[in-house]
Amino acid sequence: MSRTLMIQGTGSDVGKSLLVAGLARAFANRGVRVAPFKPQNMSNNAAVTVDGGEIGRAQALQARAARLTPRIDMNPVLLKPQGGSGAQIVVQGRVAGQAKARDYQELKPRLMQPVLESYARLKAESDIVIVEGAGSAAEINLRKNDIANMGFAREVDAPVAIVGDIDRGGVIAQLVGCKAALDDDDAAMIEGFIVNKFRGDASLFDDGMRFIEARTGWRSLGLVPYFAAAVRLPAEDAFGLRGQGHDQRDGVLIAVPLLPHIANFDDLDPLKAEPGVRVIFLKDGEPLPPEAQLVILPGSKATIADLAALRATGWDIDILAHVRRGGRVFGVCGGYQMLGRVIRDPFGVEGAEGEARGLGLLDVETALTGEKTLTPVSGQAPIFDAPFCGYEMHVGETFGPDCERPALRLDDGRADGATARDGLVAGAYAHGIFADDSLRASLLRMLGAPPSSLHYEESIDETLDALAAHCARHIDLDALWEMAR
Repeated sequence: MSRTLMIQGTGSDVGKSLLVAGLARAFANRGVRVAPFKPQNMSNNAAVTVDGGEIGRAQALQARAARLTPRIDMNPVLLKPQGGSGAQIVVQGRVAGQAKARDYQELKPRLMQPVLESYARLKAESDIVIVEGAGSAAEINLRKNDIANMGFAREVDAPVAIVGDIDRGGVIAQLVGCKAALDDDDAAMIEGFIVNKFRGDASLFDDGMRFIEARTGWRSLGLVPYFAAAVRLPAEDAFGLRGQGHDQRDGVLIAVPLLPHIANFDDLDPLKAEPGVRVIFLKDGEPLPPEAQLVILPGSKATIADLAALRATGWDIDILAHVRRGGRVFGVCGGYQMLGRVIRDPFGVEGAEGEARGLGLLDVETALTGEKTLTPVSGQAPIFDAPFCGYEMHVGETFGPDCERPALRLDDGRADGATARDGLVAGAYAHGIFADDSLRASLLRMLGAPPSSLHYEESIDETLDALAAHCARHIDLDALWEMAR
């Protein structure tokens, strides 16, 4: 008989996604058929699935941890913030519309049905479904018609283990306060707690664990030490991007403007993992370092708005000067669109209808359209003289003279992207291409970096194995299995 266990948290960024990935791999290592599930996610970091849709990047990682192929049922409702226009709503992998926060609350009753349909399909194929909640379990202002936390847990009678984050401080208040904020019926769904991200001597928190047990009536399921290797895994949101990168002052420097609506920034993870590379994310007001060899303009969920933000910070001037000095620029998806002469949005895909002048570094222009392209891709990258694999996730078509020198040639015969005449500036729609070891090695040679022995995809699985061992060592897996029903 299939079981269900739900992992909720006292807040955002307490480590729910990572723990679900670790538990999924730990149970899979025991021969258990595990399926990850998140009813509702809010993230601009998304992954394309083999069934032609998109889900949160965290759920794709959890599927990998469970040794499954990601599919749309693992995250049936995905909210992708678009700035002032609210959020794009993706239901079972497909765009269903846009809504502002207040309007979305009225839509939620209609979304429970597709959530339950997806959950039922996963449950029918699994020994255990590990469900991840969203944000805080105690957001009582969002409790009405909830599909993400207690609303879902009570609908399917899923026992809950709640996670608190001791690294940010106040974990006792987090957990005890969560119990106090919940009504009795919701609180009764919680059967145990996990204290995450502990640093130091665990015995020094014994009294804290006993106090939480006594005040809440929940059983202690584990005190989990901080897992430093988490930085090697794709992140779900942009909270931790500021200041990321390697500390060494030598090697290749890659600069990435941290745009307000940055999307699919895990494109940069393979480069950050390279020992001879320093990737820095520029915050508002920070100039582009003159020693940077490469500037990468990342994907964006609101390209025109982010282009305006880029200009407001003066980064456009810095980038133009960088190219005049012989520096390289590569744009990914929305970043590629920004490099052209103009971006037109005649249908208001990103909000209001209109157009914006691009950076003019590529002789191309873009028209945003309502139809989203979602597909895995592979092929050859002429600009890097290497093969690649990745995925497309974009709205819009880009065309112009520089498209005659495509950055990528796809196996299906299509061309993707454009390259300037001097070869210093290029861009493409495909995400994920830097995860290909051959392409990345070619790029690093181009930039003068030393040869690398990094096998990126292997390193992800090695880190998931280490995470699973970490969870198995510090969380009572047998107790979780007994709780699940």
